[in-house]
Amino acid sequence: MNKGKFITIEGSEGAGKSTNIHFIQNYLNKKNIEFISTREPGGTPVAEKIRDLLLDKANTSLCDDAELLLMFAARSQHLNELIIPALEAGKWVLSDRFTDASFAYQGGGRGLSWEKIAQLEQWVQGSLRPDATILLDIPVDIGMQRVRERGETDRFEQEQLSFFNRIREAYLKLANDNPERFHVIDTQPSIEDVHKQLSVVMEKLTVQV
Repeated sequence: MNKGKFITIEGSEGAGKSTNIHFIQNYLNKKNIEFISTREPGGTPVAEKIRDLLLDKANTSLCDDAELLLMFAARSQHLNELIIPALEAGKWVLSDRFTDASFAYQGGGRGLSWEKIAQLEQWVQGSLRPDATILLDIPVDIGMQRVRERGETDRFEQEQLSFFNRIREAYLKLANDNPERFHVIDTQPSIEDVHKQLSVVMEKLTVQV
């Protein structure tokens, strides 16, 4: 049995992840590719409890290192309980965020050492990396306007614009440094145009299936 492909979807707030993940799910269904969809932090009962801690606005005293370690604690559980078994069973895994988000949010946004994050990545994941990462990119001011229009915000979404500008810069650096894995999608245009961009990427990823 062939090992499944591991596809991650990245992007900061307001980039349109939910809508575009739904499009990708439909695309895979039409191709009769068996897959699971999941998210980070979260994806398993234990990891979802950690997610609640991380997003709770009441946890204002959570320090940056604790935030990073909680992210990787959730990721370790996610990998061992859900992602790795699915890949080994030949299923594709579509994950709403993964370790690139830690480099972007805790590395870029919080200013933590990228070397420290890379050490945790190696410890928790070993050699496992996504087969492809789709980065949904949008200017911060437009993305955060979308967030505000949605209503109530979580602990991360309440940060200043400068925090999200650093996140976007970090994501674009990751994409520039890993061109063989990253596919950058501009989500400013119409949804039809965004889906055309996604279709091109998905065709490349599924052509050998």
